[in-house]
Amino acid sequence: MWTPWLGPRQGKGKFELNEDALLCSFLRTDGVHVVLLGVSGIDNVLTVLGSGANGEVLVKAQNDNTTSARFQILASAAEDFEVAMSALIYEARKLVRPYTTQDVVETCPQKDPEAQWLSTWADGLTYCTWNGLGQNLTEGKVLSALRELKKHGINITNLIMDDNWQTLDNEGKAQWDRAWKQFEANPKAFPHGLKKTVDAIREENRNIDTIAVWHSLLGYWHGISPEGELAALYKTKEVEIKNPGTGKDIDAKRSPVLAIDPQDVQRFYDDFYRFLSSAGINGVKTDAQYFLDLLVNPEDRRRFTSSYQDAWSISSSRYFDTKVISCMSLFPQNIFHSLLPTNKFTIPVRNSDDFFPDVESSHPWHLFCNAHNALFTRYLNVIPDWDMFQTTGAYAGFHAAARCVSGGPVYITDVPGKHNLDLINQITAPTIQGTTVILRPSIIGRTLDMYHDLNEGHILRVGTYTGRAPTGSGIIGLFNIASSTKSCIIPVSDFPGVHNPDAQYVVRAHTSGKLAEGLHASDSSAVVSVKLDPKGWEILTVYPTQSFTLKGGSEPTYVSVLGLLGKMTGIAALLMSDICIESNGRLRFDVSLKALGILGIYISDLPRWDIEENCMVTISGRAIPRETVRKSGGKKGKVLEIDLQTAWKELGLDAGWSNEIRATLFIG
Repeated sequence: MWTPWLGPRQGKGKFELNEDALLCSFLRTDGVHVVLLGVSGIDNVLTVLGSGANGEVLVKAQNDNTTSARFQILASAAEDFEVAMSALIYEARKLVRPYTTQDVVETCPQKDPEAQWLSTWADGLTYCTWNGLGQNLTEGKVLSALRELKKHGINITNLIMDDNWQTLDNEGKAQWDRAWKQFEANPKAFPHGLKKTVDAIREENRNIDTIAVWHSLLGYWHGISPEGELAALYKTKEVEIKNPGTGKDIDAKRSPVLAIDPQDVQRFYDDFYRFLSSAGINGVKTDAQYFLDLLVNPEDRRRFTSSYQDAWSISSSRYFDTKVISCMSLFPQNIFHSLLPTNKFTIPVRNSDDFFPDVESSHPWHLFCNAHNALFTRYLNVIPDWDMFQTTGAYAGFHAAARCVSGGPVYITDVPGKHNLDLINQITAPTIQGTTVILRPSIIGRTLDMYHDLNEGHILRVGTYTGRAPTGSGIIGLFNIASSTKSCIIPVSDFPGVHNPDAQYVVRAHTSGKLAEGLHASDSSAVVSVKLDPKGWEILTVYPTQSFTLKGGSEPTYVSVLGLLGKMTGIAALLMSDICIESNGRLRFDVSLKALGILGIYISDLPRWDIEENCMVTISGRAIPRETVRKSGGKKGKVLEIDLQTAWKELGLDAGWSNEIRATLFIG
């Protein structure tokens, strides 16, 4: 495991670790989970866990002070892993609160009031240049890629200009040997300057809200160039950096690195982000933050670690609000000082190592690692970011489905012209305002089987939940990370949010549309089975039903709103639903959605109703065309499909100030 990243390790019997651990969980034979957490970032002390020769739990502590200090370990025990984890995090927050950055709100200048919508950033489809355009980034390549996206009807909301837009020294050398010279973009690749490039992007792509650029926390991979104007403008210091890894091709032994001195780092970040903002940039991806964990000298660690974290947090919040990505930042001091406290904006944080499209073995591990890391990172004040992916290739659907159930942002990094439009349509939906959104569940996705090992051949189960309790829906993403065909049986009680033993549920599979009905959590036989080929995946969603007795019906009618069909997490489009029987005996559904598509409604006795005679659907009070309503699966189908996207277009409706679509169904 490389220094910048967290990763899961499982074992049975003797406790034996090859790497330092931040968090350890043990399942005792009596079913009790014992969880240990090393606390860092307090008084310049680093605390991690290790194993002894006989399976003992060892505590490894590093004190960067010139005087003695105490280390701290938190421990909890509970029959439910989530209860044990929640207790640890609650206590950890209390410990770090006195040492965290002052509230960001207090450090930012007052602005005129304006709405700040998370949906314009984390809920928008993002294009990242890294894998798609490569490292030799130019203005022409960026504009050409955006034209290809538009040509294919791909309506992105955000653009990330990744590594290699900056002006660097040592041209032609590896990125680890290059350092940053000036704020302005590379004049060879962006000859008219960064602002002109941004203006051109926005002129051609009115749909793009956020344009973010990449940079390293220290400036670039080898810091600040002694030859550039930045070294002349700001106080700098040479720092020794240790090698971070296990044979990775980042030759960090190329020490020393020139960095902005902590005395000047707040001014540096304010000036840099003011420049970016003036150029039309309104977001950043700040990478290589783990370099703070590689500092050799204890005095440097004392001076740099918190100062850099605080300066970046304050400046990024001041200029970009939530539109920042923290990357390579899951090292202990940063986790406890910057990512755990809740006194600042919630931002995306990279949850694992990179997406490697051409490394076959990396794809199963990528999902496994992210799903297990989320057991911890979902408790931080962050949105875990599972990294970008490409919509073509053997693992495209595998990655797309994982991003949808992750609860995090969705970034694509397609090579221009190589796009899977069907897959993109499954992970996005158009709004009535003309934008495109992803459908993020309400909570962060994580593995449901924390003690399963990657090599044991189990299907990876990633669970999440969307909506209010107890009327929302549990979602389980299933991924075959083995090299052979696998199957699994899922009790309905395993779905997140299924707690009511008396409630009746239905489960629907995304890829096949198959429906399992009449399921009760208290019934041990209430299960669904799934078989997956290698690289195979499925997304199951459970829906609680409501029962009504309608005129002419001998048995109760069970109903549920399924969200948008054809979308991997289509239930996350549902904002509100209200179902009741009117005075005339008809069943009425009032539904509010965040996006357009095909609305699905489960009605247990739908086969006995005739759409022509017994159904009416309106949008904003206007009846929609008859041909936009049908029964899924023919006359005996129990799911009513309402094509809201087609109906909206044919009716010529206007969104006005609203960003929600309101539909009403009458049946009976």
